[in-house]
Amino acid sequence: MTLSVAIQMDPVEGINIETDTTFLLMLEAQTRGHGLWVYTPDKLSLEDGKVLGRGRALNLQAVKGDHHKTGEYETRDMAEFDVVLMRQDPPFDMAYVTATHFLERIHPKTLVVNNPAEVRNAPEKLFVTSFAGVQPPTLITSDREAIYDFRARHGDIVLKPLHGGGGSGVVRLRADDPNLDALLELHAMIGRDQVVVQKFIPAVSAGDKRVILIDGAPVGAINRIPAKDQVRSNLARGGRAEAIELTKRDLELCAIIGPELKRRGLLFVGIDVIGDYMTEINVTSPTGAQQLKRFGGADAAAALWDRIEVIRSVK
Repeated sequence: MTLSVAIQMDPVEGINIETDTTFLLMLEAQTRGHGLWVYTPDKLSLEDGKVLGRGRALNLQAVKGDHHKTGEYETRDMAEFDVVLMRQDPPFDMAYVTATHFLERIHPKTLVVNNPAEVRNAPEKLFVTSFAGVQPPTLITSDREAIYDFRARHGDIVLKPLHGGGGSGVVRLRADDPNLDALLELHAMIGRDQVVVQKFIPAVSAGDKRVILIDGAPVGAINRIPAKDQVRSNLARGGRAEAIELTKRDLELCAIIGPELKRRGLLFVGIDVIGDYMTEINVTSPTGAQQLKRFGGADAAAALWDRIEVIRSVK
């Protein structure tokens, strides 16, 4: 089977081919003989009911500093593609939401991964609240009094932007930290979004696990260790990746959410697990596949394309 594949992503020129999950996904598709075409989200348009993209044919090679060759820009009807990978990084802002509305018009005739309507309906820090008993104590609000009451009841807390990504803006506040007001003021200056407040989990010092699921089933995990004296373990924020096995609790958490991921058409998902708790369900552009493969674990890219090819074969 040969598929025509469009990839909606941040500029391909700037990716780190040694760590970038999107590069691994694209390279696996190319190895299987699928044709690649790449565009950035700002080049997506809706005209007279048609979803159009302006992008370029893409050829990849695993050579640092010379990893891509592209054709000339052209405008194409996105409904002509067999598959679209929606892989641009957050923030999950209105531009991101609008892109999901555009791509929803061509899905599922063109298979969009992940299902754009469900990406829109599953913001990563909100979606996880749908599953009882998986999170640490969590509050989502812009009510300052509610936040102070939460801290009074739970002590040390972690404060996060509701629609942030990659660990941006995540801070730990101890029970007596005097900076909470100032941080809330900064959040209010940035926008009207609520914030996420969670009870601090000391187990984060042992790592924040990224578990990758394909069509609702776990394929493997990596552990992300925060730098010394840091609470953020994201690889983009200085975290260090290491190999780790899935625990019984990890499998329990995956079993709780897996059927719903499958029902929603969320084919490629990464969850974050600290200790016994799940903190986020990442459905926009999950990472970690390169590290998982490098440590001798499953090849998540191969597993994803196996599943995509099955889905396309029955259309």
